[in-house]
Amino acid sequence: MATMREVAAHAGVSPKTVSRVLNDDPHVLPATRAHVEQSMRELDYVPNAMATTFRSGRSPVVGVAVPDLVDPFFAAIVNAVEERALAEDLSTLVTSLGHDPAREQPVLESMLRRQLSGLVVAPTTNDHAYLEAWSARIPIAFVDRAPGSLTADAFTQDDRGGAREATAHLIEHGHRRIGFLGDALSAPTIAERLEGYREALAAARLPYDPALVALGATTRPGAASALVRLRGPDAGATAVFSSDARCTMAVVPAVTAHPIALTAFGDFPLADTLTPSITVMAQDPAALGHLAAARLFERAAHPQRSLPRRTVLPVALIERDSCRIPAPHPA
Repeated sequence: MATMREVAAHAGVSPKTVSRVLNDDPHVLPATRAHVEQSMRELDYVPNAMATTFRSGRSPVVGVAVPDLVDPFFAAIVNAVEERALAEDLSTLVTSLGHDPAREQPVLESMLRRQLSGLVVAPTTNDHAYLEAWSARIPIAFVDRAPGSLTADAFTQDDRGGAREATAHLIEHGHRRIGFLGDALSAPTIAERLEGYREALAAARLPYDPALVALGATTRPGAASALVRLRGPDAGATAVFSSDARCTMAVVPAVTAHPIALTAFGDFPLADTLTPSITVMAQDPAALGHLAAARLFERAAHPQRSLPRRTVLPVALIERDSCRIPAPHPA
């Protein structure tokens, strides 16, 4: 394996110049940089990760923090970040934040004290002012939810638009009493999806009824109870929009036992094999992870190149059987 001195000799420059090229020193002339990089390619030079760590003060590690490592959505994000990190000869440090927002700050700060090269986080809190000092030194990219009280790169999906389309799809199937099933409105994604649900109702000139909104349905007993209430005489729902995959997976047994028209935000494994198969607004978590990791590496190489920005990815309706279940009485 070639050394830095061998690259320098091949390129006719000093080892210090090779080091400056590796560290993306802006004072290196473009022609010199191109010549050194050509020598690196010809000699198959691989930078020593440990030496790079000593020069930069950062570990050759990217941190990834998500609420639930078992959740297929977040697992796909983690896998995508790992793929991009491996391509950059970096390792990944992965942790679960859990669903208690109070855990986020101590968990993330513990990771950041390890002098990471960057961090991808799917947050659980709404206030990230505590990360301001860290973000000035370490590239941080948010996925799934944008940060609160912090300007940072974020990669999210079209929560409001997807919820609007999913609800409108049930309206097109003749339903007029559509329940909203979700976690907590403290989560920005759920709040946005509720707004999309309300927009679809308004567009169809249907009234918004708080009795049709059931929150906290994240367990099988909780989701089953919520569905019973939504179908009861006070709410009278003939269809349900489930606003996240966690709630959808929890309510599946109840929907299977007592079918009701359903659309859901977020696809999940086996959703297409259930009876009925579940109509979903499909996200692309792998794309979120790939884009977030790529932004980290871009920031590390060119920290002053551009201001942080938010990227919103589209979602797509996948129609299956669950949306086709008719109302038990004329709408």
